[in-house]
Amino acid sequence: MTTAWDALPPWMLPPRPSGWEADDLDNAPDLPRHTELIDGALIFMMSPQRSWHARVVTRLTTALDDQAPEGFEIDREMTVKLNEKNRPEPDVLAVTVPYDPNRTYYLPDQVALAIEVVSDESADRDRSLKPFKYAQAGLPHYWRVEEENGLPVIHTYELDDTTRAYVATGISRERMKTAVPFGIDIDLPRLVR
Repeated sequence: MTTAWDALPPWMLPPRPSGWEADDLDNAPDLPRHTELIDGALIFMMSPQRSWHARVVTRLTTALDDQAPEGFEIDREMTVKLNEKNRPEPDVLAVTVPYDPNRTYYLPDQVALAIEVVSDESADRDRSLKPFKYAQAGLPHYWRVEEENGLPVIHTYELDDTTRAYVATGISRERMKTAVPFGIDIDLPRLVR
């Protein structure tokens, strides 16, 4: 008797009855690019990436890299191993560990800032699930970039250590200027023009 499981490609089958674990992402052959692990389930982008999203991620990465002081590295589309069942992939990260060409993920205490650029496919995760999980894991800063009339708007959050939750610290539309996690000044319309 054939089941629905038999019709799935082998890479979609969890390696154990309890599901996927964070380290499985490094050992599973043929996983699609940008596969994330959320609550033990594989999440991968099925819809095509929009040019707006790609442009904002690329230019934001470059802007942060140009301004990052010694001791910070800027990376993009790398997973963060929050725990054994969660390994999300922020669009951009500021980390406090040296570059390692063989790295496949970061640990929470290595991440100073996680940034999600919202797309239709990821909107719910980027607005609710990921910030909750990032805060619980102790990531000190989270930015969510939304599209408003074709332009990027950055919502910034800082971790409240007492509640282990993010507190909104601002919404930037024309210019993003902050001192944390390091001095940053970005002309936001230039990210898409």
